[in-house]
Amino acid sequence: MDFRYSDKVEALRRRLCAFMDEHIYPNEKRYAAEIAEGDRWQPSALMEELKAKARAAGLWNLFLPESEYGAGLSNLDYAPLCEIMGRSELAPEACNCSAPDTGNMEVLERYGTAAQKRQWLEPLLEGRIRSAFAMTEPDVASSDATNIRATIRRQGDQYVIIGRKWWATGAPDRRCKLLIVMGQTDPANPDPHRRQSMILVPKDAPGVTVIRALPVFGFDHAPTGHGEVAFEDVRVPAANLLLGEGRGFEIAQGRLGPGRIHHCMRAIGLAERVLEAMCRRVRSRVAFGRPIAEQTVTLERIAEARIQIDQARLLVLDAADKMDRLGNKRARAEIAMIKVAVPAMLCQVVDMAIQAHGAAGVTEDFGLAAAYANARALRIVDGPDEVHRNQIGQLELRKYG
Repeated sequence: MDFRYSDKVEALRRRLCAFMDEHIYPNEKRYAAEIAEGDRWQPSALMEELKAKARAAGLWNLFLPESEYGAGLSNLDYAPLCEIMGRSELAPEACNCSAPDTGNMEVLERYGTAAQKRQWLEPLLEGRIRSAFAMTEPDVASSDATNIRATIRRQGDQYVIIGRKWWATGAPDRRCKLLIVMGQTDPANPDPHRRQSMILVPKDAPGVTVIRALPVFGFDHAPTGHGEVAFEDVRVPAANLLLGEGRGFEIAQGRLGPGRIHHCMRAIGLAERVLEAMCRRVRSRVAFGRPIAEQTVTLERIAEARIQIDQARLLVLDAADKMDRLGNKRARAEIAMIKVAVPAMLCQVVDMAIQAHGAAGVTEDFGLAAAYANARALRIVDGPDEVHRNQIGQLELRKYG
C-alpha cells in the first residue's frame, strides 16, 4: 500500500493548512461569540465570509469522488484533506464539506434524476441551501432500519408521508430546505429490505414540523443542530421519489459508506488537535516540584495517544484505498472496522487530554468537553458499535465456510 500524497493532493493540503492558519483558527472564538449573541439559530455572517474565502481559494466541494461536480479526488486523496478540516468545527462547512450535506449531495449525485439534481443538488453544491437526512425514529430501535415505521404511500401523482423522525442533523437550521426521508412504501413485502424507500421532501411542505432541537450532552450545535421532525399527511409529487419504490436500503448503504469514512477522517484531525493541546498543557504546568510532562503516567498517555491515532489513520487510509479500488460494498468490512475503532480512539484520547487539563478540561474554555461529546456520540452515529461489530464478525466467519 502506497499512501504517499500525489502532487495535486500535496498542493491542496498546503493550501488548506494555510487557509486554516489564516482564516479558521483565528476566527473560532469570534464564531462562538457570534452564535452566543441573541438568536443562536440565526445563520452566521462569519461563516458566509469564510465560505466565500474558501471558494476563492479553490477549497470547495473537495469530496464527491468519481463525479463531475467534485474536485476529482479519490477517497484516498480526500482523506488527508478531510482530516485537516476535522481539526475545527468551522472548516468543513466553510469548504462545503460538512455532514449531512455531503452525504445528501452524494445521494442526489448517485441516485437523483436530472430534474432532482437541478432543483436540489446544484444549490447544495453552491452552498446556498442546507439539507437534512431523516431516517432514525424515536419509537423504534433504528439501529435495525427494518423497524422504521414512517409511511410513504402513493396516492395518484403524489406520495403522502406520515411519521416522526429524530436526530435529523441540520433540520433546525433555517437554511435547511430539503429533507431526505426514509419510510415504508411496501410494508407487506416478504423481503424486509424491500419495504423502504427514500423521498425528497421540501422542509416548507405543509405538514412538516420541526418539533425541537436535540442537544448532545448539552451542546445544541446551533445554528445547524439536530432535530425531531413530524410529518403529518405531507404531500409531495411522485417525481420526488429517489430511484424507485423499495430501494431505500440500497440508497442508505450507498450514502452511509462514504459518510462513515468522512466522520472517521475528521475524527482523526480532532484527535491530533486534542493531543497537541494535551502536550502544550503538560509542558506548561508544574505539580509536586516538576513539570507534569515529566511524570511517567503523562508520558505513557501521550505515547498511547500517538500510537492509537496513527493506528486509526492507517486503518482509515486502508479503507479509503479499498473503497477506491474495489468499491464500497467490497470494502464494507474495512468501513465497519474504522467506524468502531476511530470513535473509540477519539474518546480515549480526549479523556486523557481532559485528565491532563485537570478541572479546566471539563469547562468550555479548551473545547475538550465538546470534543468528548462529539466523540461519544460518534459511537452511535451512522450505526452503533454493536451493529458494526456484528457485521465484522459475520464477514470474518464467511472466510471459513
